[in-house]
Amino acid sequence: MIEIEITTEFIKLDSFLKFSGAASLGSEAKMYILDELVKVNGEICTQRGKKLYKGDVVEFNGDTFKVV
Repeated sequence: MIEIEITTEFIKLDSFLKFSGAASLGSEAKMYILDELVKVNGEICTQRGKKLYKGDVVEFNGDTFKVV
């Protein structure tokens, strides 16, 4: 599991994919989310603006990220 530290209260899912390096562009992140390729806390998430808080777990492309 890869831990990604944020310094704000939350981060939106599409921004998180860019921040973590899982997506290089915002449009790429949006496509991954809309294509149902991203899970948040074990469930597929299609809301690109979903707010992630510390402790949330994101799964994408075989990698698991934890917001810390």
